[in-house]
Amino acid sequence: MNISIPRPTRTIVLAGLIAVQVLCAAFFLWDAADDYAEGAADAEGLHLEVETLATLSLILAIGLEAGLLVRLIRREAHMIRGLSAAARALHEIIDEYFAVWKLTPAEQDVATFLIKGADIAEIARLRGSAEGTVKAHLNAIYRKAGVSGRPALISLLIEDLMTEPLLKREAGGRSG
Repeated sequence: MNISIPRPTRTIVLAGLIAVQVLCAAFFLWDAADDYAEGAADAEGLHLEVETLATLSLILAIGLEAGLLVRLIRREAHMIRGLSAAARALHEIIDEYFAVWKLTPAEQDVATFLIKGADIAEIARLRGSAEGTVKAHLNAIYRKAGVSGRPALISLLIEDLMTEPLLKREAGGRSG
């Protein structure tokens, strides 16, 4: 069974489980310390030593889990920043190409829907226009861009993204 839990909830659940483990470790540590203070170490021998070792192992595991959780949260934040930079860079590239190609506002709308994966019928429905109008806009877009169709248009836009690292571009401004 695969249960899908949203990311923020997953992080909270993991932090909660670690907190429960901390409470358990604190209880076992307190219990072992109390047993030592009462002089039970001599009476129980091996049992108390095993209990103490298990408690210390639990504390070590909690520390490792907490460190791993922090690293995962940082990695996710880094990945989100990278995706955000990629989205901004793609948007900049698209805007630059639209300006160079001198697309009309209607052609820009159609091209944007096309890039997002909409088909002709869906673009027509979203724009409230006829499919023939969308086809005419697409022909104008392809002609102005110098490409033969959607795959070539998308390839042209994405190719510019792959020329340099996005985070470097984001930090130093777009090179060109």
